[in-house]
Amino acid sequence: MRHKVNEMEKRILIVDDDEKIGSIVSRRLTLEGFSWVTARNGREALQYFQKENFSLIISDIKMPEMNGLELLKEVKALDQKMVVVMMTAYPEIDLAVAAMHAGAYDFIIKPFDLDLAVFSIRKGLEKRKLEEEIESYHLHLEKLVEEKTERLRGALSALRKSNLDTVKVLVGAIDAKDPHTRGHADRVREICLKIGMKSGFNGEKLEGLEYGALLHDIGKLGIKDKILQKQTPLTPEEYRHIQEHPLIGVRILEGIDFFRNQIFMVRHHHERFDGGGYPDQLAGKEIPLEARIISVADAFDAMTSTRPHRSKRTLEDTFIEMEKERGKHFDPDILDIFLRENFCDLTPESVPDKKCSMPERNWKTSFPQPQAEWSYGCPPGFK
Repeated sequence: MRHKVNEMEKRILIVDDDEKIGSIVSRRLTLEGFSWVTARNGREALQYFQKENFSLIISDIKMPEMNGLELLKEVKALDQKMVVVMMTAYPEIDLAVAAMHAGAYDFIIKPFDLDLAVFSIRKGLEKRKLEEEIESYHLHLEKLVEEKTERLRGALSALRKSNLDTVKVLVGAIDAKDPHTRGHADRVREICLKIGMKSGFNGEKLEGLEYGALLHDIGKLGIKDKILQKQTPLTPEEYRHIQEHPLIGVRILEGIDFFRNQIFMVRHHHERFDGGGYPDQLAGKEIPLEARIISVADAFDAMTSTRPHRSKRTLEDTFIEMEKERGKHFDPDILDIFLRENFCDLTPESVPDKKCSMPERNWKTSFPQPQAEWSYGCPPGFK
């Protein structure tokens, strides 16, 4: 029977076929007060794991004899609660996602910052400790109900924060893949939270919207870099490839239990209110409310951002374009809430605009002519 984290020294198993990386990580862990054991591949690590007790495993993915993914599956078969942090190079991002589906707690992209590695390890150890406290609480519920209630609430809050940290790691991977949209997901999150609160969201529903907004573009991990970073307008074929990202996002999230409630937001955030969106051509209130909110926030940030093949729109032009799409691209009720709020501090540069508020004009009669034809179900500049 394996000891609990608080009943043994915090002992880390480091698994990497690169001895230099193993040496660097082990020296830093010594300075942080951890003891450690190194293994050169998954098979050697598994032998150590079967004979000794460890608090956490940090493992590379690509190794000889037994790779990190195979090791993860073997370890989870022996101890489902063992915390495993995976190390991966950027081109191995698909393997990292597969590792999360198999039960990895976190992953770190090489070359990594040692401070980030230590943060991930401490976060993983805290997660295991909190989970054991919750399990103990349930086993002794009648005895502990009065003295542990507040402590449990704190533990659950910490677990939620831990899950949010994991989401931010995934969002960071998207930013690394497409630096031109850096910060996009976080700005969309802020706008969605404001609209959500004005729409009556609170508690778990608001928290779910927050995760969905952060993860809405997770499918871009499966889009080719040369398309995401292209300096000229996309061809029809390239745009069709971009349109695959909601369904790629669904495939990434459907194996991760905690994010199952966000799958419908990821899938439907590019549907249009008039039924002309993708991937399912839903219309009106068939589109989930959260997805309709994300659609408005996503479009606003896209149009006020500079992309490789175009400059950003002014706030006035953005508001005009969005109002013109009332009942077409956007839910009129959600658009009304958005236009009543002041989101000027959430543009990419966050610089106050002289005409930050909606300009005074007759929105029904004074629209300028569109600058370009729309194609593929999305206005120019939205994505």
